[in-house]
Amino acid sequence: MFEQDYIIRMIKEMVRVILKLLFNIDADSQTAKLFENEQKQNLFNKLKNRIDEGDINNSENELYSIIENREKEDLEIAILFYSYLNDMDEDFLLEHDFSREEVKSGLQAILSKYGFKGITDIFL
Repeated sequence: MFEQDYIIRMIKEMVRVILKLLFNIDADSQTAKLFENEQKQNLFNKLKNRIDEGDINNSENELYSIIENREKEDLEIAILFYSYLNDMDEDFLLEHDFSREEVKSGLQAILSKYGFKGITDIFL
């Protein structure tokens, strides 16, 4: 249990730092506008809704197809996607065939794809 709590906290801190450094978003602020592009916001909302419905694995597959072009806002979607998953409780993740370790490794893979592997090494 302690290890899971530690992983959750480290992911949250890494997301907070990356969002501030790359996108100048204060992750602690509930009023921050996440995306300049409404289409990107709608896409992120769609992914979140699929997570809420328990369709995590297919949602993650869709995320990977989204980031193929490696656009900056797509990285933002990916970071927020894993942050949202990280906020799910362990029972929800396990019930839908996902684990906290997959949240961590997915975030690491995304950041590595965008050239930010060093950041994951600091936190995870």
